[in-house]
Amino acid sequence: MEQRISLVTLGVADLDRARTFYERLGWQGQEVERTVFFQAGGLVVVLWGRDQLAEDAGLSNPTGDGFGGITLAHNVRIRDEVDAVLTVAETAGATITRPARETFYGGYAGCFADPDGHVWEIAHNPGFTLAPDGTLTVPDFGPR
Repeated sequence: MEQRISLVTLGVADLDRARTFYERLGWQGQEVERTVFFQAGGLVVVLWGRDQLAEDAGLSNPTGDGFGGITLAHNVRIRDEVDAVLTVAETAGATITRPARETFYGGYAGCFADPDGHVWEIAHNPGFTLAPDGTLTVPDFGPR
């Protein structure tokens, strides 16, 4: 298996509400057969009905608050962008789950949950340089 992720699919309770939320963040998506696709750098974020996603994955009990033990991360180039993105997200309908604060790694980050409870971390990490297209490459952490 190649070491990469191609798509992240979020199971949502209300596709129209979820699409509207992400569009309010400034994202542009395409809907095909009640599934919305957003190009996000080198991968795609997909919104699909939670029940349909669970059925497609072979899961019989798709209930929950949207937190499945993962967070999605959006790194930014400068510290001030963290606060700006959190403000846009809250205005779009997100719940701020952790206000921005200094991090143990010398950065600055905060978190929000989308209307379905999917958690996003917005982070500025001075050790992770973003390419002009937003691509993040893990730095060399030295000898292991």
